[in-house]
Amino acid sequence: MAGDEALALSAADKFDRRSQFFPMTAAAIGAANTALVKDPKLQFKSFDGLRNNSCYSSTYSLLLDKRIHPISSVSSSNSPAVIRAVSTPLKPETSIETKRSKVEIFKEQSNFIRYPLNEELLTDAPNINEAATQLIKFHGSYQQYNRDERGARSYSFMLRTKNPCGKVSNQLYLAMDDLADQFGIGTLRLTTRQTFQLHGVVKKDLKTVMSTIIKNMGSTLGACGDLNRNVLAPAAPFVREDYLFAQQTADNIAALLTPQSGFYYDMWVDGEKFMTAEPPEVVKARNDNSHGTNFPDSAEPIYGTQFLPRKFKVAVTVPTDNSVDLLTNDIGVVVVSDDNGVPQGFNIYVGGGMGRTHRMETTFPRLAEPLGYVPKEDILYAVKAIVVTQRENGRRDDRRYSRMKYLIDSWGIEKFRSVVEQYYGKKFEPSRELPEWEFKSHLGWHEQGDGRLFCGLHVDNGRVKGTMKKTLREIIEKYNLNVRITPNQNIVLCDIRPSWKRPITVALAQGGLLPPTYVDPLNITAMACPALPLCPLAITEAERGIPDLLRRVRGVFEKVGLQYNESIVVRVTGCPNGCARPYMAELGLVGDGPNSYQIWLGGTPAQTTLARTFMNKGVPKSSSRYYLKLFTDKETYETVDALAHIENKTAHQLAMEVIRNFAASQQNGKSK
Repeated sequence: MAGDEALALSAADKFDRRSQFFPMTAAAIGAANTALVKDPKLQFKSFDGLRNNSCYSSTYSLLLDKRIHPISSVSSSNSPAVIRAVSTPLKPETSIETKRSKVEIFKEQSNFIRYPLNEELLTDAPNINEAATQLIKFHGSYQQYNRDERGARSYSFMLRTKNPCGKVSNQLYLAMDDLADQFGIGTLRLTTRQTFQLHGVVKKDLKTVMSTIIKNMGSTLGACGDLNRNVLAPAAPFVREDYLFAQQTADNIAALLTPQSGFYYDMWVDGEKFMTAEPPEVVKARNDNSHGTNFPDSAEPIYGTQFLPRKFKVAVTVPTDNSVDLLTNDIGVVVVSDDNGVPQGFNIYVGGGMGRTHRMETTFPRLAEPLGYVPKEDILYAVKAIVVTQRENGRRDDRRYSRMKYLIDSWGIEKFRSVVEQYYGKKFEPSRELPEWEFKSHLGWHEQGDGRLFCGLHVDNGRVKGTMKKTLREIIEKYNLNVRITPNQNIVLCDIRPSWKRPITVALAQGGLLPPTYVDPLNITAMACPALPLCPLAITEAERGIPDLLRRVRGVFEKVGLQYNESIVVRVTGCPNGCARPYMAELGLVGDGPNSYQIWLGGTPAQTTLARTFMNKGVPKSSSRYYLKLFTDKETYETVDALAHIENKTAHQLAMEVIRNFAASQQNGKSK
């Protein structure tokens, strides 16, 4: 783990840096696009990915000759015939078979994400096989085991809900609270994508838990897997035209990209569907095939049998509010309003993503970049066109390179925009200029704008447990409150009458849920993924390790003279996949081995700049002594060491003195 010098350097960098913001001008969109190609039989050039010797073909994803293998015992509808996208004609037979990842084979043979999961759930074994393990992700679940325990593996399942905008009804919250106690480990986990995670469910209880969630107007469909994940939007329930429009748009995008083949309801509620009526504009956009986006007559008109190459993430927000980490998403959508505050359209950003692989420089975190502007009535068609472009051209041979960010990095934004426009049927307009961004936590008490209040509550690492869990349930149940989950792992109590504010405040304090002014500012912006002991991908600690880390950061602040109200954004993950978005942090720690982390520095509080690797090798999680030479390059260390010898000091002593002097000068400047 980082030593005190690295933490101090991050603190100094925090107060010396100027904010950097998105490239918002029309110039950022680049040169004029090529003419729109209207030939529906157009064969796109194959995406060669990141390797010169790749023989990958962007059209294999449309499944060539070997299509669906119907499993009559699990299908609730007639299996479709051979399906191909009209935009991609069949290639002539060749002797070279296109390489595909194992997961692509599992999807192809699954009869729309049913087989062999349906059979595996009926066995007496506590776990499921490899193919079923991949398929159950589409249903919103991961197979896990307790890695703290030795001997035979103790298998269980994590369930993740899907809550566009983080919206959770009173009924669903109470159901999730009950399920955590009855079938889980007694806790609820609020995630960085505004959902619940329920850990510790054993296989024999999966159907009971899933069906209970569905019958209480919740869902886990698509919370994991190679499809669109939960759509983010600001959690604040402001009754303001722009916020309401952003949340409605997030709901519509989520509905547009929800699987249609019924596999989820077949598996968990015997085919009975619990769905609200969709807005007509969503149905119209999904069914529209005027530009060759759909699989005709398919149970999955947008996804087909193969769904997407990898997970796909979307966020919607309003200008200035970057509570959603907009640029970390495959698609970022920003409401653009006129001078009267009436929404007119959207700026769209594409190509963000956090995941990477250690010691593979060809994998990397990436910020989304501007694609263009669309009128508000076109947003669903534009989003669909982007998704289809990734579906048709994203790599399916090597899942490390399957996210859309690698497609855009390979093609460049101009080519990507040109291909998207063919599916969209229009040219994108230049992006509209927007104001600067800022992170908004939405914590504390606020007026909604309709005469009621909302209260945002900080939850360390999103773990709702113990007295806090009991208190929240009592308040939510007594006052019949709806809640929202924030992208920073916190919770918002909504629709509170002003007369309830005092008794709720008292009850919250008694349960340890304090106003944000009583919470260390470092904790307010910090995030960590669950990591050990249950996450199978974790290399080291995150959630269990971050409390000690934050105490050490606070200790360094005190040593160098920074005040209690000063803070930096700290994020910790147990592996390089980046669930807690550490590559946007001012101090990011990314697990790279047992009890060791990479150090990333240089993100901004507004979440608009990628951090950079400060130390690319493992640093011990804890040690009795830290030296400057561990945390800087050789040239810098030697320079500081030479200067230190002139004053008869060590390099470490001189560096700490410089940092303290800098902090003091900053405080003096503020006082003036």
